[in-house]
Amino acid sequence: MLANRPLADRLRPNSLDNYLGQRHLIGSNAVLRKSIESGKIPSFILWGPPGVGKTTLAKIISNKLERPFYTLSAVNSGVKDIRNVIEKAKNQQFFNRPNPILFIDEIHRFSKSQQDSLLGAVEQGIVTLIGATTENPSFEVISALLSRCQVYILDHLSKDELEKLLKTALETDSVLKTKSIKIEETEAMLRYSGGDARKLLNILELTVASDSNEEIVITNEKVVEKLQQNLSNYDKNGEQHYDIISAFIKSVRGSDPNAAVYWLARMIDGGEDPKFIARRLLILAAEDIGLANPNALLLANNCFSAIDVIGMPEGRIILSETTIYLACSQKSNSSYLAIDKALEIVKKTGDLPVPLHLRNAPTKLMKQIGYGDNYKYAHSYENNFVEDGFLPEKIESTIIFEPGKNSKEIDIRNKLKNMWKKTYDY
Repeated sequence: MLANRPLADRLRPNSLDNYLGQRHLIGSNAVLRKSIESGKIPSFILWGPPGVGKTTLAKIISNKLERPFYTLSAVNSGVKDIRNVIEKAKNQQFFNRPNPILFIDEIHRFSKSQQDSLLGAVEQGIVTLIGATTENPSFEVISALLSRCQVYILDHLSKDELEKLLKTALETDSVLKTKSIKIEETEAMLRYSGGDARKLLNILELTVASDSNEEIVITNEKVVEKLQQNLSNYDKNGEQHYDIISAFIKSVRGSDPNAAVYWLARMIDGGEDPKFIARRLLILAAEDIGLANPNALLLANNCFSAIDVIGMPEGRIILSETTIYLACSQKSNSSYLAIDKALEIVKKTGDLPVPLHLRNAPTKLMKQIGYGDNYKYAHSYENNFVEDGFLPEKIESTIIFEPGKNSKEIDIRNKLKNMWKKTYDY
């Protein structure tokens, strides 16, 4: 019976001490570990990529706290299922018994009405909610529910952690340790897993199961060969999701509308959430097109709103129009580079003081000590501009925004050069 269970299930850890990764959350003195050990946990949402241990962590917490544990999947559960679980939880509220844990996998797929049905139970403490999502909860979880939950971000597992997992599998799994297995190369397994621990163990299990030799030697070549023959065996749940969205984004960024629409069709045909695609188009419009064509962001935003109103299958036309428009647009990442450069300056220089002339002076005392003195009101000058200092003194004249070389940003550069001769005169 044990051998029939998938390797990933057999190796699922049952305590925080043998849980892999996420030391920032469950390491010694980490915030979530301290909360668990105190026996008092808030409702929270675990946000992270697939295969990093969201479900496992929820189960460990339930076992550690010895609480009833209910699981719902947003894919196949409705409002009725939620109400049934809440009713069961209410019936267990006696003798100061701790409230049950309700774990909802893929909570980002719950509709607004489904999420609304959770609010009362979470607010009244009938259940402690643990949600798991691969999507930014700020976009997918209603604000009323999100405000009642902590959000913990789980990271991709590192190469060292994944290799440690492979070693643990060979040494401790009751099935694998009976075989003579030698891993000579890990590169292909790690590459195909994409940092997903579950997927990595599936790949290992598939490679071992397809080798009838007494001594099994795992190499990159063997892994690639076995996966090409048995792709569906380890990718049953559409784990190509991240590879295809990557190809889609890079095709739009690379100005290839044919490839972009092809990858769009692959996602639509595979049942991808259209709002997920529309969000990526929004990000892409700002990151890769930006000031070269500001209308791109407006169109992408309208696309997202229209998808939300219209839905599928008609939404595919809106996604296609937006994709083609963005792919054919001029590209610029100047805004993206500017904010990252500004953030880096902030990290290096700390909280530099705001120049006195730019400070707000709502009180008499503030005015007396010079707040707002010598501020030049731009609209009082010709062309609504006057050269003044707006950066902290320590970094004055620093160039953070570098206009791109497309036609629109060449115009922006010329305008800035005309106004800020000392800064952009180069």
